[in-house]
Amino acid sequence: MKKIHFAALPVLAMATALTVSIEPLPLGSPVPKPDVKMKDILGKEVSLKDVKTDKGLLIMFSCNTCPYVIKNQSRTYEVCKYAMGNGIGVAVLNSNEAKRDDDDSFEDMKAYARAQNYQWYYLVDQNSALADAFGANRTPECFLFDAGGKLVYHGAIDDNPNDAGAVSRKHLMMAIDEMKEGKEVSVKKSRSVGCPIKRL
Repeated sequence: MKKIHFAALPVLAMATALTVSIEPLPLGSPVPKPDVKMKDILGKEVSLKDVKTDKGLLIMFSCNTCPYVIKNQSRTYEVCKYAMGNGIGVAVLNSNEAKRDDDDSFEDMKAYARAQNYQWYYLVDQNSALADAFGANRTPECFLFDAGGKLVYHGAIDDNPNDAGAVSRKHLMMAIDEMKEGKEVSVKKSRSVGCPIKRL
């Protein structure tokens, strides 16, 4: 019994380490670590300062294989394209550092982005440094910053991550609309539903 017990401890410890929950960035905060360079799927080194425009910045923490990311693929494409169409800088960050030798490798990221027709940055968040700074815990998880670089929305793409056909409110798109119209974002936070970010 002792052998089984102690053999299970490293596995338990590893599972615990991979699913640590970090407090999210408070609303009104500036963009964290704006100057940190990350590798884009095209091989370019890009910072969030490079991505942000004078209209704002949308950051989405995502990956290649999470079932919730897959359920949200069409919605991810829709909202990222919508943000770019409104002049907002967009970057999707892959923070699954513990899966770099598996399905979230750089090569797999490139293949995934091609398959999904990404027209925005898809960046490697090395050692989950940006996820830690943002307090991001799930994939997908979204952070929208206004023209002044202040966080105005944090959470899910919409109100039904499980079923695109049952969505009644597109939180992120509505936040973008309100922001571009100079209004206060009416729903500033929602619950992100998805897979835990796989930190080392």
